[in-house]
Amino acid sequence: MRINVLQHTPNEGPGSIQDWAHAKGHQMYIYHPYQFGHFPSADETDMLVILGGPMSPNDDLPWIKQERDLIKQLLANNTPIFGACFGAQQIVKTLGYQVTKGPAKEVGWASVYRKSEVIPGLPSQLTALHWHEEMFEIPDGADLLFSSDDLENQGFVLNHHVVGLQFHFEPKEDNVREMVVNDFPYIEGSVLNQTADEILARQVPAENKNVMFQILDYISENQ
Repeated sequence: MRINVLQHTPNEGPGSIQDWAHAKGHQMYIYHPYQFGHFPSADETDMLVILGGPMSPNDDLPWIKQERDLIKQLLANNTPIFGACFGAQQIVKTLGYQVTKGPAKEVGWASVYRKSEVIPGLPSQLTALHWHEEMFEIPDGADLLFSSDDLENQGFVLNHHVVGLQFHFEPKEDNVREMVVNDFPYIEGSVLNQTADEILARQVPAENKNVMFQILDYISENQ
């Protein structure tokens, strides 16, 4: 399987998603459209991973619209798609739904709660890394997958092969450090009231990688 990854900022990479691809014997190609403007074609994409970034899907940038053109083709082809944060928002925007400012900025570690059993075996509660202040609508026909204390729409599953999460399960320890040391000014004003040092001091829960693997297994097996 060829997994094409769209990365939107240097400090938010695929993390444990890359571990999953290697464990399964898949090939991963990482694109940086914000810098180079290149995208894979739909024909050469067996799975699409759309990562986070500091931009908004509401920004008037040509590459953001071009990215949604690719997502639209892959949705029509029933290709497995996983989106994290900005990536999830891009899926929702492609489907014609809104992405707006959330009730509060969430930056740091906080619990998320499973709201659907459509993906078997997911824990009822997990601790995830949040790094966002916008939120998405849940598309018609999708299942609400996760909520947090401060935001209801934290994740969705659509047609068994598309998952979007507003937060992050994919970062490993080094990835969290990279996010914090480069984007620490963004932490200010978060409702979670955590400092950069407090975010760094928290170990990444081992179960987050397991859940990331479960989600990717699910969408790849149900295309």
